[in-house]
Amino acid sequence: MNIFLNIIWIVFGGFMIALEYVISSVAMMVTIVGIPFGLQTFKLAIVALAPFGTDVQPGNAGMGVGCLNVVMNVIWWFVGGIPIALTHLLWGLFFCITVVGIPFAMQHFKLMRLAMFPFGKTVS
Repeated sequence: MNIFLNIIWIVFGGFMIALEYVISSVAMMVTIVGIPFGLQTFKLAIVALAPFGTDVQPGNAGMGVGCLNVVMNVIWWFVGGIPIALTHLLWGLFFCITVVGIPFAMQHFKLMRLAMFPFGKTVS
């Protein structure tokens, strides 16, 4: 069932979201300072292509909260997190219009939280 839902996801906006992550990742990797942000966004792009069947957990067995993760998340908000999170919010609200779209909206809301706080999280 997850494969079927992921195929529908890609057709109805998932590819656009993943492309947005890849573009922001490449733009951030232009500088050496932006490489950690770019690598994290590449991981998010993979999740954005197939969100059904993935789960987001705090990193390092619950010990993923730290000073560096907080600083990286705050920098990420201004570099690319807020526009990508707003895209997820708009798609999520769009899919909430129908009952059939609610599972897709829930995935967008999951990805929105991940887009706002990507550092200190692991995706399984």
